[in-house]
Amino acid sequence: MWSNYSTLVLPFFCFILSANYYSNLASANTECMKTRCNHKDAPTIQYPFRLQNIQPQNCGKTGFDLSCNENHQTILKFPTSINFIVNKIDYKSQNIHVTDPNGCLPKLLSKLNLSSTPFHFIDKSNSNSNSNYTLFNCSSMNTALQSYYPSIKCLSSDEYRVYALDSTLQIKDVPLTYCTKLYDMSFVPEEVVLSHGDDLVLGWDTSCGNQSETKHECNKNVKKSKGAGRKMEILVPILSCLGILLLVTALYHVRYTTQKDKENEARIEKFLEDYRALKPTRYSYSDIKRITNNFKNELGQGAYGTVYKGKLSSDVYVAVKLLKTSTGNGPEFINEVGTMSQIHHVNVVHLVGFCADGHKRALVYEYLPNGSLQKYISTTDFKNHFLSWEKLQEIALGIAKGIEYLHQGCDQRILHFDIKPHNILLDNNFTPKISDFGLAKLCSKDQSAVSMTAARGTIGYIAPEVFSRNFGNVSYKSDVYSFGMLLLEMVGGRQNVDVVDKGSGLGYFPEWIYNLLEQGDDLSEHIEVEKYAKIAKKLAIAGLWCIQWHPVDRPSMQVVVHMLEGDGGKLSMPPNPFASADPAIMNVSLIGRHFHRE
Repeated sequence: MWSNYSTLVLPFFCFILSANYYSNLASANTECMKTRCNHKDAPTIQYPFRLQNIQPQNCGKTGFDLSCNENHQTILKFPTSINFIVNKIDYKSQNIHVTDPNGCLPKLLSKLNLSSTPFHFIDKSNSNSNSNYTLFNCSSMNTALQSYYPSIKCLSSDEYRVYALDSTLQIKDVPLTYCTKLYDMSFVPEEVVLSHGDDLVLGWDTSCGNQSETKHECNKNVKKSKGAGRKMEILVPILSCLGILLLVTALYHVRYTTQKDKENEARIEKFLEDYRALKPTRYSYSDIKRITNNFKNELGQGAYGTVYKGKLSSDVYVAVKLLKTSTGNGPEFINEVGTMSQIHHVNVVHLVGFCADGHKRALVYEYLPNGSLQKYISTTDFKNHFLSWEKLQEIALGIAKGIEYLHQGCDQRILHFDIKPHNILLDNNFTPKISDFGLAKLCSKDQSAVSMTAARGTIGYIAPEVFSRNFGNVSYKSDVYSFGMLLLEMVGGRQNVDVVDKGSGLGYFPEWIYNLLEQGDDLSEHIEVEKYAKIAKKLAIAGLWCIQWHPVDRPSMQVVVHMLEGDGGKLSMPPNPFASADPAIMNVSLIGRHFHRE
């Protein structure tokens, strides 16, 4: 009877569903038609843009919302509360021409951050003249600059003038008497800053993002995508009806299989039990002693405590870090538990649980049998713990992805501040996992600087700006610097804080490797196999980009991941980071090393 009833009802139901779907589809297509603000010269608004509060969300892509002001001008608003007037949209070339409503583009550029938007600067002169500039407010008493540099009129007055100077200029070469530094602008068009153009061109790319894909292949794939979209419009109601039919058949079958229902319930209960185990568990101190067999198997000691091997069950091992009494009640413990509870990534160590029993503090982590990366790249242990260059490359990429996740993958950005080989642990397959978050700090993703009362981290891996704010603000770029030093240490095969071999003539290793690559010398002279030399060169160039002395010159971890995923053939040499380095900080910072990975 049930089967006959479903045979009569299902076709009728599918007909109603299809009619409703095509009706909604036609309505949506009407709502997403081309439009514009009520102005004869206003640009046409179409996909990927949409007119906010007028067209539905599905008419455009995220970040491409436009609006109309009271003068019927088209407005593009950025997350930092910056509004531009849109003069023109070229959908074929995929660029948009905007101006400042107040007629002072350089002022808006100081607050404009395109990294969180789908847009990028377009060089109208095709001279690749996007550069970094520093703005100075100079008294009218300074007449020397007027002869060489034009001032920015909209920011200047009779009493003072504002100049935009190339950030690569040496301070000693520019007459900056009676001048005060205002702010830096990174990678902005020269014609807007120096020529004071009133038209800014931004580009976007919603489809052709694969660098290995040619323009012809990209357009071909876009056409295929559009064709597939039309097919889906037809297939959706058919597939929906088929899905309903399968669902009814499944329900009919389940009705007469009560035994399997019970088995499914048992599986669900087991899944929920396992899921609860994934969250950090609070242990008592007696639990910790039982897990570690009364602290019988010591794995190592650190600045904040001793690590012991423990066992939760017959086949589940853990590493228990028993914190020292002097530090167990401090912010390190709160930092580590609070931070690690939010992290779930293959390249970040998993926090199983913690102990806060009276004055006793402990952290329980997954056990990683291969220990830290330090013993595989240090000179003393190198012969007994050799890693191939291919494996080193995989480890470097895994660490980079882990740091990128900390910076971009969580609700709040997590700054580690202690990236070093000791804090990179390796599992059975030598998959790297970042550990020890005692010094970590949380901040919002749009926060450009982090307040810090004292330097934190390990000598040899601490970024220059952590020592001295003259190099810039402390930010996520500080982790990028530490990762760069770790990369160079992996290439050099020696500890970062060893004493330099005076007789080697190599001196400061990062500077030596930079000079070697800058002169065009082949690393194969130091590494016998050519393909291994290519890996070493790619890791070295990526590391040198990361250790630029000024944070603004360092890439983000997302860019570093792209560098390490490529073959390295197209990587360009970075600027020399040692030409303007502070010798005092360099002496504290790092020491040289040799190649030990032939």
